[in-house]
Amino acid sequence: MDSQVIKPASRMQQIKPSPTLAVNAKAKAMKAAGADILNFSVGEPDFDTPAHVCEAGKAAIDEGFTRYTAVPGIPELREAIAMRFKEDKGWDYSAEQIQVSCGGKHGLYNMAQALFGPGDEVLIPTPYWVSYPPIILLAGATPVLVDLPEENRFDLSADILKSHITDKTRGIILNSPSNPTGAVFSKNALAAVADMALKNGLVVISDDIYDTIVYTDEPAPHILNVEPRIKEQLLILNGVSKSFAMTGWRIGYTLGPQHIIAAMNKIQSQSTSNASSIAQKAALAAVTGSQEFPLKMKKSFLPRRDFIISELRGIENISCVVPDGAFYVFPNMSAYFGKSFKGNKINGSVDMSAYLLEESFMATVPGAAFGSDEFVRFSFAASMESIKEGMKRLKEALAKLN
Repeated sequence: MDSQVIKPASRMQQIKPSPTLAVNAKAKAMKAAGADILNFSVGEPDFDTPAHVCEAGKAAIDEGFTRYTAVPGIPELREAIAMRFKEDKGWDYSAEQIQVSCGGKHGLYNMAQALFGPGDEVLIPTPYWVSYPPIILLAGATPVLVDLPEENRFDLSADILKSHITDKTRGIILNSPSNPTGAVFSKNALAAVADMALKNGLVVISDDIYDTIVYTDEPAPHILNVEPRIKEQLLILNGVSKSFAMTGWRIGYTLGPQHIIAAMNKIQSQSTSNASSIAQKAALAAVTGSQEFPLKMKKSFLPRRDFIISELRGIENISCVVPDGAFYVFPNMSAYFGKSFKGNKINGSVDMSAYLLEESFMATVPGAAFGSDEFVRFSFAASMESIKEGMKRLKEALAKLN
């Protein structure tokens, strides 16, 4: 007799835990046990939250701002977000067109639950952030993976999109700058997406969480600027996690048509209710205060990016697209697949990441987690000293394979 009388719902068979968080947890456990771990797996800035933001959170506690708030977020925060986007991007949104959620991932979940269901297909450019397919699956819809070639710098094209659209296609998720590649979609790519969406009545979900970390001279192209007519079919996701080193504060926000935001508010009202009142006050300080902090981080990340790219490209048989944004590199390491160390064969990116962690004490994330097994993701949100040591260990580890 099966001892497990109570069984999880059948949909749980489709869902796996976040591999990035799993790698990070294992690396931390090894470090706690005394191993000299270099952690290149974590997807968060290696900066402390700005002092004025922390002070705002402390003040909220001291002032007793610890009760429920409005489900979509406190009005002053939503108004400040609208103001920030108007000033920075020239976009017109009202507070009623904005939802504040418990982090960006929660906003994506609310979107999917409000928009998609069984029989719907959602296009996901690949490599993708690890949570996009599971979030679509949890809504009962089907993720359709759109492979983007490395030789095209992981950019989209009209031909690639057209080959995947069907009469079941309901939407497409964009992530630019991208996690894991750091790629920024071109104006031509975004124009192709907008044209397809307008012709087919599709919703476009633009995940802009890395929009303040762009290394090009010009701002990253955005679909709303490329084609303003898309606004009524567009949902924009952002937050303070990456731009203000506030990953643990769990504040994200979504901008979109008011009736869709209202539907998302229904979902949120029956799941989490409001995001943390204290974190909302901290986010308000981030949004309304000085915007120098993201620039400070970007200035720090740029030499790290340039160094790690130079080192990776100097390793035989490794190719790596230069990231135009975010703080990741995504080298193609497939030339080393099929090789072995002490009788253990490297069959793919999962084996490669395990090998680097166990033999070189380097935590990375296998490309398989992002739908692209040929690659391994390294975060350069680490000190230059750690990056230099990491590249030394990587070269030594690859040289041991035969």
